[in-house]
Amino acid sequence: MNFAFHPKAEHEFYEAIAFYEEARDSLGFDFASEVYQSISSICNYPKAWPVVSDDIRRCLINRFPYGILYSESEDEIFIYSVMHLRRDPDYWKGRI
Repeated sequence: MNFAFHPKAEHEFYEAIAFYEEARDSLGFDFASEVYQSISSICNYPKAWPVVSDDIRRCLINRFPYGILYSESEDEIFIYSVMHLRRDPDYWKGRI
């Protein structure tokens, strides 16, 4: 199954990579790797994570305080947010 990012979700993702890379060499790479592993799991098992709003689900990322908020269509996973879990939990809802 294919996946696509909302433009703001993609921006969040790259900002988080930069933040972690600045904190420690290769930590940004580790973060990106965990996100892509989670996306791969989502693509293989899209209904495995809980619904948080309407048809939006959240997959928690290993090792980092982030979650991926996504919806599933017939042929695509659409990622609304790569969200830090301490952020306002509803900030992304304007993207729907």
